[in-house]
Amino acid sequence: MTISLKPFLFLALLLAAGCRYAANSGTTYPSPRPDTAALRFLPGIVSKDSLDFNAAFSPDGQTFYFCRSANGKWGIWQTENRNGRWSEPVPAPFSEPAYSQADPFFAQDGTLYFISNRPKTSEDVTGDYDIWRVRQLENGRWSAPQNVMGVNSDSTEYYVSLAANGNIYFASNRSGDFEIYYSRLENGRYGEPENLGPAINAPGMEHDPCISPDEKMLLFTAVNRPDTIGSADIYISLKNDVGQWNKAVNAGPKVNTTSYEYCSYLTPDGKYFFFSSEYDVKWIAAEQLGR
Repeated sequence: MTISLKPFLFLALLLAAGCRYAANSGTTYPSPRPDTAALRFLPGIVSKDSLDFNAAFSPDGQTFYFCRSANGKWGIWQTENRNGRWSEPVPAPFSEPAYSQADPFFAQDGTLYFISNRPKTSEDVTGDYDIWRVRQLENGRWSAPQNVMGVNSDSTEYYVSLAANGNIYFASNRSGDFEIYYSRLENGRYGEPENLGPAINAPGMEHDPCISPDEKMLLFTAVNRPDTIGSADIYISLKNDVGQWNKAVNAGPKVNTTSYEYCSYLTPDGKYFFFSSEYDVKWIAAEQLGR
């Protein structure tokens, strides 16, 4: 059974989306654009006959980053808008073929966060996934990937989302089950990650958080809950007046299907909601969340 969202939830969604930074206001979206039903995003370019997932627009809105599975590894790919046409995708320059990279997310300052199983040092042989970051330099070059200190553990961390103040949200199995954590950015450093608690992390698996810029709304994937439509659905939670998370509710049948939905992403202008399902990247008008 699907739980109906209260009317104030959509109002909160609009308010949260409105807090996004204006640098992406010039995003060029392809046609046809979705309205009340989800569509595959850029079929034949992004959504092809492979496992394609993730979504992240560059700060100028003219490059789209996503992930593709090939040869047993994940890679981050990019397609660029050139005079109204989206180019054939190519691997992102910082995506090394020897390792897996996935889950790109641009912070407000333009830093690109992602996950990878690349080693932290020459002696690192654990093979677990950590959160990394890069910055774009002049002439299209990128900085060397930097491991995000204070957030990673000797377990797996993945799927990154940052609030406007730099606080970082992610999934980790450091406690045995995959749950959602966050870490506060204070004086340029991340503090000890905190579990988001039972309103978000119910018994089972939670992952792929998407935090609103003001940290008042969280979207994420939860597996096999009693109210699920499929094997895994996207859920929404809002913070109450005292800063606590309300119990998460199902995002509804406009997004969730009998399949597995994951990789929540709100476009920086708040117009569209992206997610991954059935081996493809999909998008829908954000106002359809919860309906």
